[in-house]
Amino acid sequence: MQICDLLVIGGGINGVGVARDAAGRGLSVVLAEKSDFAGATSARTSKMIHGGLRYLELYEFRLVREALLEREVLMRIAGHLVWPARFVMPHVPELRPRWIISLGLFLYDHLGRRDTLPGSRAVRLDAPPYATGLRLELRHGFEYSDCRVDDARLVIATAMSARVHGAEMLPRTECISARRENGVWSVQLRGTDGAARELAARAVVNVAGPWVKHALNERLGQPSDEDVRLVKGSHIVLPKLYEGDHAFILQNEDRRVIFMIPYEERYTLVGTTDEPYEGDPQRPEASDAEVEYLCRAVNRYLAAPVAPAQVVWRFAGVRPLYDDGTGDPSAVTRDYTLRVDHVRGAAPVLSVFGGKLTTYRRLAEEVMQSLAPFFPDLRKAWTGHEALPGSDFGELGRAAAKSTLAARYPNLPKQVLRDVFRRHGTLASEVLGDARRAADLGEHYGAGLTERELRYFVEREWARSAEDVLWRRSKVGLHLVQAARERVAAALGG
Repeated sequence: MQICDLLVIGGGINGVGVARDAAGRGLSVVLAEKSDFAGATSARTSKMIHGGLRYLELYEFRLVREALLEREVLMRIAGHLVWPARFVMPHVPELRPRWIISLGLFLYDHLGRRDTLPGSRAVRLDAPPYATGLRLELRHGFEYSDCRVDDARLVIATAMSARVHGAEMLPRTECISARRENGVWSVQLRGTDGAARELAARAVVNVAGPWVKHALNERLGQPSDEDVRLVKGSHIVLPKLYEGDHAFILQNEDRRVIFMIPYEERYTLVGTTDEPYEGDPQRPEASDAEVEYLCRAVNRYLAAPVAPAQVVWRFAGVRPLYDDGTGDPSAVTRDYTLRVDHVRGAAPVLSVFGGKLTTYRRLAEEVMQSLAPFFPDLRKAWTGHEALPGSDFGELGRAAAKSTLAARYPNLPKQVLRDVFRRHGTLASEVLGDARRAADLGEHYGAGLTERELRYFVEREWARSAEDVLWRRSKVGLHLVQAARERVAAALGG
């Protein structure tokens, strides 16, 4: 029977982050994810790396500071997937007074280190570059910095790094049961193909997201008082609503904020809602009521109102928040809680309750710190310094790496080069290989996706289905007509 130091249950951003950190510290790691990596919440976010400006109103100063510090780290280690953006907040005096917003932005600028991003400032909305899309009566606002991210690809890049450091990454593999025997965990795994596998693990990290309590109670046989509050956040994608690369943060009458973010060049992403959720976390849906809510929220600000019929895509994710007893879903803490259970110092299980995309790397460090007493030879923290696969630009930087790629493949379609670089960074040359002309890439399905990249997704990134490729390894599904999607599915044998 295989024996490993650590079994990680869950292949969302926190799970792959733990696997990466642990493997790089010298532990033998197996990660089991019952579906695809980023198959649930981690691919259904607002696509931001941010401190959480609105959390200041909830006095979550520690969480905001940690997230702001992590924002700087992720710009360094994931530069092809995380990029700076300016966020603009139109001022609506009856919702929040100017001095409150100014104070909040001052704290936001100074709670965490800000090495490269510009600070906040007051701006005019009736002059370029912001005099587009908004109602004419909105003249004043504020501008600050945060970052945008390709969330699902951040998961994939982190999983690839974990594999480079020796972790065995097993998507479509469910932990059926685990019980303590002779000082270790005796674990039963089962793949979606029905194949069974047994292993022994010296420790388990339960990072199952919305299923964390089920995994702890049912699969691991551990009772617990902690609970998870499932909160659904829904987003809509609309045809491009305004010109410019800036995003908007819009105050709503219910004291929540709604984001409008440029998305995939031709669209605007709008979100999010906060709704209590009791259904299956694997397949949440954005309801018609949520779509109408988001349209009403942005129509308060838009010169040309939008309607639900204009929505081209809707998606929802279930946030597994730690249940702190707060009644309002929007006020439930986004911080994380770690629980460690062990028997006489052996065979621990650590469960992660809560957490957010931005702080996944720091969460993984705290997981390893909590497990350090069980692994006395554990190496020191390292993940804040080594770039993720694709982001090792070196001293030349991202722009130079992109130019080098273009010079190496002068006869390939520019859209293909642009999109492959955006998804893979410095690994783009591994995707394109020895291609010298468009025909060498195989079938071009549209929107920059080629047969050669499709093979790379399968061979190197664990993709199996059209959904894996069209909505997680890329967002090409948003751009392709149905016939092209069907060609992708046929090429994958499904």
